[in-house]
Amino acid sequence: MTLARELLASAGTALDDLVLANHILFRERVLDGFGHVSVRHPRDPSRFVMSQSKAPATVTRDDLLVYDLEGEAIDAPGRKLYLERYIHSAVYRERTDVMAVVHSHSPAVIPFGITAMPLQAVCGVCGFLGVHVPVFEIRDAAGPATDLLIRSQALGLAMVRALGGAPVVLLRGHGSTAVGNSIAQAVYRAIYTEVNARLQADAMRLGAVNYLTAEEGAAASATNDGVISRIWNSWKAQALASA
Repeated sequence: MTLARELLASAGTALDDLVLANHILFRERVLDGFGHVSVRHPRDPSRFVMSQSKAPATVTRDDLLVYDLEGEAIDAPGRKLYLERYIHSAVYRERTDVMAVVHSHSPAVIPFGITAMPLQAVCGVCGFLGVHVPVFEIRDAAGPATDLLIRSQALGLAMVRALGGAPVVLLRGHGSTAVGNSIAQAVYRAIYTEVNARLQADAMRLGAVNYLTAEEGAAASATNDGVISRIWNSWKAQALASA
């Protein structure tokens, strides 16, 4: 048995949850033909698991590959890899608290990465966003002529510096990256970042917005984390029913 097969065999239920996370994020219109989700290997923190390059709605267990913290797949000859796998490898390398990562191009989020208007929490279920979401400007790391993609470990690490200790970072003109201490939390944050962006944009058209305070955001986030299994199990049931 190859090392990659051994690692996949020892990952347990994380693999099934990772497949479902791909399908859930597609159903919730956070991922489309693009974007990806990964999980740190539950027994080997120096590895993570993510699909080969494939549309999220079509991902199966057979597509899952093991990667190292430099973003390279282990024992995966002939498999096409996501160009932006370095988003994930850099996060796992620098943020030891992170167990799952979602990178998406969800549309409502994009305006907050290309304007001076910060994305911040407007309701309790989005409290994790706090009073300001950081923005990564790729020009600062790679100059004015990139295709905006995180194509190298160096660019991934630059993005992580912008992320800092936050749960979400916006990528100017590109999308966002959400992290969590579980697949459920990372998926929740990716979905509700898109929800908050829509709600905030709607509210701004009506007038001045009464945002959550930092303290309200922290309290709401802690409460939501305590009951996150409710919404996660609901999403899983819907994804399984439609399979």
